[in-house]
Amino acid sequence: MSIPAPTRRPRNPNFSSGPCAKRPGWTPAALDDAVVGRSHRSKPGKAKLKEAIDLTRAVLGIPEDYRIAIVPGSDTGAVEMALWSLLGPRGVDVLAWESFGKEWVTDITKQLRLDDVRVLEAPYGELPDLSQVDTQNRDVVFTWNGTTSGVRVPNADWIATDREGLVICDATSAAFAMDLPWDRLDVVTWSWQKVLGGEGAHGVLVLGPRAVARLESYTPPWPLPKLFRMTKGGRLNEGLFQGDTINTPSMLAVEDAIDGLHWAQSVGGLPELIRRSQANLAIATAWQRTCGWADFLAEDPAIRSCTSICLRVVHLGVTARSPEDQARFVRGIVDLLEKEGVAYDIASYRDAPPGLRLWGGATVEDEDMAAVLSWLDWAFGQVVTRAAA
Repeated sequence: MSIPAPTRRPRNPNFSSGPCAKRPGWTPAALDDAVVGRSHRSKPGKAKLKEAIDLTRAVLGIPEDYRIAIVPGSDTGAVEMALWSLLGPRGVDVLAWESFGKEWVTDITKQLRLDDVRVLEAPYGELPDLSQVDTQNRDVVFTWNGTTSGVRVPNADWIATDREGLVICDATSAAFAMDLPWDRLDVVTWSWQKVLGGEGAHGVLVLGPRAVARLESYTPPWPLPKLFRMTKGGRLNEGLFQGDTINTPSMLAVEDAIDGLHWAQSVGGLPELIRRSQANLAIATAWQRTCGWADFLAEDPAIRSCTSICLRVVHLGVTARSPEDQARFVRGIVDLLEKEGVAYDIASYRDAPPGLRLWGGATVEDEDMAAVLSWLDWAFGQVVTRAAA
């Protein structure tokens, strides 16, 4: 089964699903204009934060009446700010088909302990029945793209435009790679370390007018930590959405986000970012059809992610083994490719089925995706040969 090692190597071996590959051509010099050694509340500091917000709106085409804030705690912090501040006055439908969706289920049922909650679940590789979601009357919480499962919602047609509840969307590995229809979403969150390859620790929280109205008309019955507070005296804290952050941000991370957003504009904006990611998925799809030993965790192409490309081993000699042996087999592939310096951090998420996960977002060049797939074939052959020896 062993084949010769490929001659072409990825120029960038970083295929991690977060933090993700930096934009092509990135060097630390991209941070030279960062406002360091100054207060983030200084005039230049606030100008940088406002620039990051304005560029975000421009690249994603976010409507002018939607507010954008830079918040602490990455995407997790942004989602939890929304859950703890907005949920309570209506029943909630929460969707879970991978690990982060399950975290929001835990927040809502175990921490907030809301009474009227419907949990719609599906196993890794599948989606819940979206037709069962009551977007007309209930609040809805869901991930647009399941980073740990490689499964995305196919569209937003299942979300009512004349809804009475709020739709809260965790979009962290979909933002900048998939089309987000803002008129169907009331709250959208993501983190910088995903599609544009930014640095961690910061989240982005987008609030539509209906979410703002909820904030100003509803006071949760539970205490809110300072990091979650978005109102003052019953009114929205508008400063938060102009760069007046709740806590101290890293101005190096802010500068890096600005650099990524400028790069996005330079290559053609959101349409080109989406095209680049979809091109990576197309390359992986063509490879999978002929490789003979791997398949997508998401069997349905309509719900298959173009960012977190999740693969499972379907070779009979591997699938006949115990889950523990399958995990060791996959680890053999991962370790071998890391040793060769051609692919880093491509094991499936710790709670997902044993497999491989390749990031295919816009900062990954398509020639690198093609190159790493040939190395996957080589590594699979090497591990199979060793196992048979």
